[in-house]
Amino acid sequence: MKLNSKKVTTQKSAAELCNFLADVKNFETLMPENISKFEVIRENAFVFALKGMPEIALEVKEVEKPNKIVLGAISDKIPFTLTGNIEEVSENSSTVELLFEGEFNAMMAMMVKGPISKFIDTLASNLEQV
Repeated sequence: MKLNSKKVTTQKSAAELCNFLADVKNFETLMPENISKFEVIRENAFVFALKGMPEIALEVKEVEKPNKIVLGAISDKIPFTLTGNIEEVSENSSTVELLFEGEFNAMMAMMVKGPISKFIDTLASNLEQV
């Protein structure tokens, strides 16, 4: 299953945005309002939970400065990645689009598609504010 967020423009250069996303503690500011847990578990990993959903642990898997950052699930139970594709617009702005890719059976994909789409769009919208 592949889902894309809307492409948003930020008031950060591509390098600044990449550095911001590579620092996992910054994800707390991007989370939706219905977050029930956020905890940095090591320098490149964090755990979060939204109300009514199981906890998800993510870690930084790859950083290609300044254009790409890949976060991946730590658990093999729900294998997925969340990729931020960053494009420089000017010296002080860039665009970012989030791409979610996960391997789910058809039933699970049907159940999670809506909440995950909403989640990545919220992350993208919140990136516009940073």
